Amino acid sequence: MENFTDEQIDHIKGVVESLLFVNEKPVSLDQLTKVLETVSGKDVKKVIQLLMDQYREQKRGMTIVEIAGGYQMLSNSTYASYIRRFYKTKHKEKLSKPSLETVAIIAYKQPVTRGDIELIRSVNSDGVVANLLKKELIKIVGRRDVAGKPYLYGTTRQFLEYFGLKSLNDLPKLQEQFPTEKTLEDKEIAAKEADLTDESRDSLSEEISEQEEEATKEAKNTGA
Repeated sequence: MENFTDEQIDHIKGVVESLLFVNEKPVSLDQLTKVLETVSGKDVKKVIQLLMDQYREQKRGMTIVEIAGGYQMLSNSTYASYIRRFYKTKHKEKLSKPSLETVAIIAYKQPVTRGDIELIRSVNSDGVVANLLKKELIKIVGRRDVAGKPYLYGTTRQFLEYFGLKSLNDLPKLQEQFPTEKTLEDKEIAAKEADLTDESRDSLSEEISEQEEEATKEAKNTGA
């Protein structure tokens, strides 16, 4: 940024902030560069890093994160409890335990067929797969060249956005042999200790803890 004055840098910061603020989806570096026109992608990236550092150091209510090949402005997870208290609702729809299990299988083993999923889960997964397709967390990526040519499923960009991942490389590392249903649950619960971004760990751990609370309440109501 040696070729820019402090005033020019502040102007670029303002442009980047406004674009990220008005977009509900991650904005790519190319998109930002095209809007700024006279600023190189390298310099735009430096400005984004300056903003990220500034937000973090000042403990601002907003934060800028790199997600799914772009940048997005989100509320700071440090203040999530206050936001939920204000709206008195969950910040986003939660996935059920079967849906979490199924989308995890697809994420790690993709491309996979519904038969592959059911072999691991040992239960029919038609409804769960249909629900994940509806939520656009997974998509059909082809057909397996075997009898019946079953559909192959993979994760989507929305999957990365939902869990706050930059790429599939940010998924927790699993043992060489894919876990059974029981160990898969253990991996989900241990996600906060895995190799994820802070936003991803918060998202997954919050999903699991809330589902455990709901299961406990359901069990008490059933026993009543």
